[in-house]
Amino acid sequence: MASAGNPVQRGGHGRRVLILVENLPSPFDRRVWQEATTLYANGYQVSIICPTGKGHESRYEEIDGIHIYRYKLPLEAEGAKGYAIEYSAALFHTFRLAWKVLRERGFDIIHACNPPDLLFLIGGFFKLTMGKKFVFDHHDINPELYEAKFGRRDFFYKLMVLFERWSFKTSDVSIATNESYKRIAIERGGMNPDKVYVVRSGPKLDRLRILPPVESLKKGKRFLVGYVGVMGAQEGIDLLLEAAKYLIVDMGRKDVHFGLVGGGTSLDQMKQLAVKMGIADHVTFTGRVPDQDLLEMLNTADVCVNPDVANDMNDKSTMNKIMEYMALGKPIVQFDLVEGKVSAQEASLYALKNDPVDMARKIAELLDDPARRERMGAYGRHRVVNELEWEYEAPKLLAAYERLYSANAPLPGAVPPSYKGS
Repeated sequence: MASAGNPVQRGGHGRRVLILVENLPSPFDRRVWQEATTLYANGYQVSIICPTGKGHESRYEEIDGIHIYRYKLPLEAEGAKGYAIEYSAALFHTFRLAWKVLRERGFDIIHACNPPDLLFLIGGFFKLTMGKKFVFDHHDINPELYEAKFGRRDFFYKLMVLFERWSFKTSDVSIATNESYKRIAIERGGMNPDKVYVVRSGPKLDRLRILPPVESLKKGKRFLVGYVGVMGAQEGIDLLLEAAKYLIVDMGRKDVHFGLVGGGTSLDQMKQLAVKMGIADHVTFTGRVPDQDLLEMLNTADVCVNPDVANDMNDKSTMNKIMEYMALGKPIVQFDLVEGKVSAQEASLYALKNDPVDMARKIAELLDDPARRERMGAYGRHRVVNELEWEYEAPKLLAAYERLYSANAPLPGAVPPSYKGS
């Protein structure tokens, strides 16, 4: 276990943070880890409560001065009943461990990262009973996520909207991942615009290293198309496989292999679908892998893809994979989504919404034009290095935290003068 100094001395009373995250273990969740290490580097004592996961099974661990308390979830949810069980267990264990952190290390701020939008219950309890501050870090728009998963706006959709609004009402400051989320915080959540800070999930270039390609990953083919992300219903992996089938079978492109990195509830189903489509020999599913394997796949890829389904959720959400592709200098093909275009701009081609045939044609267009691939990749890399890297977002996170201590703290968009890089 690595440790960088004594965080009790670094973060005195009033500068102790407890981060709550439910959907991924730390330090695997890159955004949460970047936030935690940035806060630590700037004088905060930081503790995290999160679930266990593959490679992160220890119930307590200290890494780089961050104290991580983990709990085991009973299952990986599918369906409404599964989510009810998962979230109930998560709330119970998070509340239990929050008391443990309070006894062992103390905290003055609870920083809750959704989903679920129920963590305000814990933040609100400690706010009302002990005067703790509450920060709501809005990672996912759960009403739209519910609609994307279940295809309806019923009682539970309205309940999601209510939970979201209570999360904003409970928070002293909220953090949005992009301008679309900021509008939701203000218009649907009733937040004061001066208390909503946009902190994008910018990549860190010390992790996303440009490496030589690993030709064996192409499985003897000339080209590799890369994907990294969750294998779930709303991620559009079925559409990507349809695009692959059209490219390989209908267009006769036997010179292309697809490398899909990531785990999720639909992984086995997608593997079976590739077999059924007759393209299994042209697709590698790695499952969840270490960073080195991910970097090797993406660095080897000639084109990277984002098949996220065009719906209200994905249209308003910033996808980390887009930033990662750009950081590695890769040209992108994705569906025509608002925030996807805001992020990638000229680094991407935009296929017609949810049209796998158009996606296949645009992939082929790039495979056949190496000069264009080079230009697009260079544009994306330049944009990350000069505008989107985490070092440009970290000061905005710290400005949000300064707002907790002073009415005269930096407003959204301002940078605190004392910022130290992490």
